[in-house]
Amino acid sequence: MTSAWIHHNGINDTASAACTQAEDLLVAECLAAAADGDISAYFDLGVAYSTASHGATCDLIEAHKWFNLAAVAGHEEAAHCRAEVADEMTAREIAEAQRRAREWLSASMRRAA
Repeated sequence: MTSAWIHHNGINDTASAACTQAEDLLVAECLAAAADGDISAYFDLGVAYSTASHGATCDLIEAHKWFNLAAVAGHEEAAHCRAEVADEMTAREIAEAQRRAREWLSASMRRAA
């Protein structure tokens, strides 16, 4: 899914607005794929939140959550990225990210049942 992300230079307002809508749609599609258990979507969301790209704001707690979910599911690069993000976070922020990851897993299990 990473290769599908759209990048723009803000050439004009119309193009910028269209690009922003496309980025928001891509994040929404990635969230939908994550809800279906797509491990690559977990990782891509971690990237988006850690770099404030693709329509996502910079949110290290959310980035850690998504990298954690990807790592637990077996994504090889996610554990490394989670560690890098954690270096920039407080212990309290990491605990919150872990709580959110557990909450996501719990909700996913309920949806699957």
